[in-house]
Amino acid sequence: MLNVRPSFKTKPTGLLLYTKHQHLKKVIITIFCFISIGANAQITKDTTKKNLGDTLKKDLLTAPDTVKKLHSSPWSIIVPGAAIAYGVSSFVIHPVRQFDYYIHDRIERSNPNFNTKAESYFLITPVVMVYGLNLIGVQGKNTFIDRTALLGLSGGFLGATEFITKHTTHRLRPNKTDYLSFPSGHTGLAFMGAEFLAQEYSSKSPVYTIIGYTAAVTTGIFRMYNRDHWFSDVVAGAGFGVLSTKAAYLVYPYLRNLLTHKDKNGKSTMIMPTYQDGTPGLAFAMQL
Repeated sequence: MLNVRPSFKTKPTGLLLYTKHQHLKKVIITIFCFISIGANAQITKDTTKKNLGDTLKKDLLTAPDTVKKLHSSPWSIIVPGAAIAYGVSSFVIHPVRQFDYYIHDRIERSNPNFNTKAESYFLITPVVMVYGLNLIGVQGKNTFIDRTALLGLSGGFLGATEFITKHTTHRLRPNKTDYLSFPSGHTGLAFMGAEFLAQEYSSKSPVYTIIGYTAAVTTGIFRMYNRDHWFSDVVAGAGFGVLSTKAAYLVYPYLRNLLTHKDKNGKSTMIMPTYQDGTPGLAFAMQL
């Protein structure tokens, strides 16, 4: 009688996918544990009891003008600028481009069947934290209106930059689906959100900054492991994301002063963009 023993040199696909999902679940749970710890520590310091209604009222209606606190040091653009320069150098410096191929080859050999959509959750984690922390009573640097305008301005800078860059560089993705590989848009958005979280809450605790940037780095890693981007795409995307937020925090005080100001009698005027029934426009308001 033949005694045939099954071979276990390779893991069954189902077991492999189950193991990966379990690992991702643990990572997500760990991140939200950190969020809870940081939020609870901050709330403990605040001796006044707040409910959701009071928080929203203060944030939307009675919070002070924080425009003077929005300035960011021009020196802070050095690191994201260097990241962008590295990514661009991959088009002209052969060893930099070869390193892209090296990283891709290592991923192909070690995780040939890797596939996940978890990056979509890590991508939005920093922005969700900003608004979530405020809802539970941990006040950020700015009011809801200011912070939302800053987020929108950051997104505008990033979107315009990436659209132009992707269509100009015309780089083929590792998975060969299209020629919009450079830079990584998902990574850019993740790092834009991480810097947004850092700007709003770093003065409260460095834990918030660590969580935000950890989520952003994880997003970039998943983009490479999913064969959507090269290493230099991810590095450049991170640079564009951080730089977009920093640029917004530099520009916004001047932009807001142009749109809202007080006359010699102390009366306020405001110009705000509007969008109604599919038609964009401007709204003018004056204090009587």
